[in-house]
Amino acid sequence: MHNPAYDLRAARPEDLDGARSVILDTLYRDLGYGYTPAWHADVIDLDGAYLRTPRHALFVAALGDEVVATTAIRAKAPTSPPHPQWLADRYPENGTAQLFRVYVRPEHRRHGLARGLVALATEFVAATPGYEVLCLHTDTRVPSAEAFWRSLAKEIYDGRDGNPDHFQTVHFEIPFG
Repeated sequence: MHNPAYDLRAARPEDLDGARSVILDTLYRDLGYGYTPAWHADVIDLDGAYLRTPRHALFVAALGDEVVATTAIRAKAPTSPPHPQWLADRYPENGTAQLFRVYVRPEHRRHGLARGLVALATEFVAATPGYEVLCLHTDTRVPSAEAFWRSLAKEIYDGRDGNPDHFQTVHFEIPFG
């Protein structure tokens, strides 16, 4: 259970700068590849991507006025490339919710924030008409990522090739309903 000092909620307009900071810091400091326009266009326009787009949502954990964690849902199926065609074919274009941007500032980890935000996101998907499946993918080179997702989700495809210079991606689905 998360620490009650944290407020886990759907993002508000006043949360967007803090959320963007958490996301960009994670992309640069923790993941090491930084902002890539092809993958991260949502980060620049969080309002348009999440607050003003039906069936999309951004969730935050705040400690006082500081946003310290994020999680997002987009109506977006995996695509091929970069993922295998059979995997892309598995997901209905309009019925797939995908989990993105599950990031927690390092000094706020181990307080249940990611788990709590994923629960909020899963509840959102379950309450949103038209979603049939909730999926995500993670890079297992990120410390603790694989164990975290295995505690919440079912593996669908392990795309790891063993090369530490490549993404070591595992795809999961989270049951809801």
